[in-house]
Amino acid sequence: MQTGVIGRRYELEQGMAGQRPELYQRFLAEVKDYVRLADELGYAGYCQPEHHLQIEGFEVNNHPGMFSLFVGLHSKRMKAGIMGYTLPTHNPVRVAEEIATLDHMLQGRLFVGFTRGYQERWVDPYAAVRGVGATTVDNAKARDERDSMNREVFEESLQIIKKAWANDVFSHQGKHWEFPPNGGSAGHPAYAEFGKGMDADGIVRQIGIAPRCLQSPHPQIYGGFAGSMRTVDFWAREGGKPIVLSGDLDFCETLWNRYAETAKKAEREVAREDVAAWGGFLMLVNDKQKAEALMAEHQWFWDKWFIPHGQRMPNVLIGTADEIADQIGAAHDRLGFNELFLMFGQGHLDPEQNNEELEKFARLVAPRFSNKDGDGTLV
Repeated sequence: MQTGVIGRRYELEQGMAGQRPELYQRFLAEVKDYVRLADELGYAGYCQPEHHLQIEGFEVNNHPGMFSLFVGLHSKRMKAGIMGYTLPTHNPVRVAEEIATLDHMLQGRLFVGFTRGYQERWVDPYAAVRGVGATTVDNAKARDERDSMNREVFEESLQIIKKAWANDVFSHQGKHWEFPPNGGSAGHPAYAEFGKGMDADGIVRQIGIAPRCLQSPHPQIYGGFAGSMRTVDFWAREGGKPIVLSGDLDFCETLWNRYAETAKKAEREVAREDVAAWGGFLMLVNDKQKAEALMAEHQWFWDKWFIPHGQRMPNVLIGTADEIADQIGAAHDRLGFNELFLMFGQGHLDPEQNNEELEKFARLVAPRFSNKDGDGTLV
């Protein structure tokens, strides 16, 4: 997964990197090359998050669907992954329709995640429901209420998206959304002759998206970066696969067990390997001094951007191919996952460094975790 960094450290330190056209052009060219390389090396997918208003240049990914189409246009086999649509900032029916359209354009080479949004500067003004704001780690009462509303809108939005994917026409009356609007909408003779959803009085009582998804019933759903048991319970009920970027295997094992228990209560039988994806930030280097320098570079990035947003440093897969394989092996033996989710230093590191890591991982690490037919099961 890329984070959408538009510049090297010295360029970010100059300020306003996100508004420099030459940097964005270079960013697109580099991403195109990363996508093509990852496709050739056998990686399963290439992902990006959604963020807006990033004038500083740390995360310039402002349209998840459009960017996934860009990924798909420059790959032949690999899937595009959206990690993901920040649902409290979107109309859920429009998201359902956009994903279905993208699924067709990429001929099924698509998977999609959904997130709640933690950056107030863009989540608050982009709010799709009046009063909804970004999530927070603050436990003050007012902030806790804000977080609860965000979760309510997020969960209701996903249920609407799934309803739109599963039915030719549908209606929804919830706490935050109504489709069609209360009282219905004006009809049209063609609706009755060629479609569905209009009653005998000419009022639209149900709506449907067009097209329907190409994949049946829809693309694989992922939960962006689960870190709480409440979120795990939600994904277990709704059929999403959480992505877990934690090196605390005790916590991870608790999460895996909690998901399985909740899924079973919801009458969903989920194999242990399908519970969640596991991973972290890839730093594959043979030289200890180089590893320390690389870690310091990533630490600067996190300290300057993510940590003040309340985000923890993710699990780091650092070291030689053997050392990283050992880390993955220990986690796999404990958790039993079949998908590995990797972040890499796109943007703030030179392409030569990133290309070397991606190539070495595919050549030296991934084959150790292939099944008997030689298909990569963890990447």
